[in-house]
Amino acid sequence: MDLSLRGYVTAVLRSQPAGELPRLVEELGQVARAIRGTTELAAALSDVAVPTAARRAVVQELFGPRVLPPVLRVLLHAVEIERPPDLLSALHDTDELARLRLDHPAEADLADDRPMGRTAVRRLLGGMAAAELEPVESAEDIREIEDQLFRFARVVAAQPALAAALADWSVPAEHRAELVVTLLGGKARPEAVRLAAAAVRLRTRDVVTVLDWLAEVAAAARGWRVARVQAAMEIDADERQRLAEALGHLTGQPVELDVQVDPSLLGGARVEIGDLLVDATTRHRLDQLQEQLASPEGATRALLDGTGPERQR
Repeated sequence: MDLSLRGYVTAVLRSQPAGELPRLVEELGQVARAIRGTTELAAALSDVAVPTAARRAVVQELFGPRVLPPVLRVLLHAVEIERPPDLLSALHDTDELARLRLDHPAEADLADDRPMGRTAVRRLLGGMAAAELEPVESAEDIREIEDQLFRFARVVAAQPALAAALADWSVPAEHRAELVVTLLGGKARPEAVRLAAAAVRLRTRDVVTVLDWLAEVAAAARGWRVARVQAAMEIDADERQRLAEALGHLTGQPVELDVQVDPSLLGGARVEIGDLLVDATTRHRLDQLQEQLASPEGATRALLDGTGPERQR
């Protein structure tokens, strides 16, 4: 199982109320067995020729109305990040991990209480962060989680004794996590508390650096929740809703629009969300045309096409 998926599944299970965990674990096992036991479905989901979006759509259609939302989230995430040929074995590992966490949670925690390299730590915690932040719909709420993780990192950095206690591998991981819960419980959002506790459960040499990195992950997630839109004219409520839904489908998470009107764009809109930029403004197209005509090759092509000033005369 990919470490990122392991972290994701672990965080989903840890966030569930104790009374709901048995049913969730049972459904995970049933779905995993159903997929592995259905030849056509197993073949479709493990076929490298089938696009990820199509495989996600199959899972959503078949299991969306039938399983608990956390179970569906785990399935969709597994399809998203696992290599198709590894998906069936990953689902089997997910089933085993879930049952271990239900029946022997301390033993499940021990599996991650071992020396890890920085890349392994970040993949595991990155999966946990994805699971914790995914259900948070408001970008402002994610900003709060980011700020709380950052502030806790500053508190730890300012107190060497606390930093040493949180990084003391001779202390059981669960006790290190309990110290975080004692310090942050009731003072920070549950997602921030669980992520900070997860960070100190791992054997990391620099807790502050790991907490800072988690704050950066939250900042990146927040960036993908806010689409900055520059439009040449006002966008009405229906258009805003359609655009938000389209961007949500593209990113796989809720999207808030930050719309600014700029008449100098002449027409169309410019959308920026995370690392994605779509510029469909009239101003951008005119600038592109001007650059094309400014080059010798562009000017020649314009003359041949009848669009240049010489041919127009």
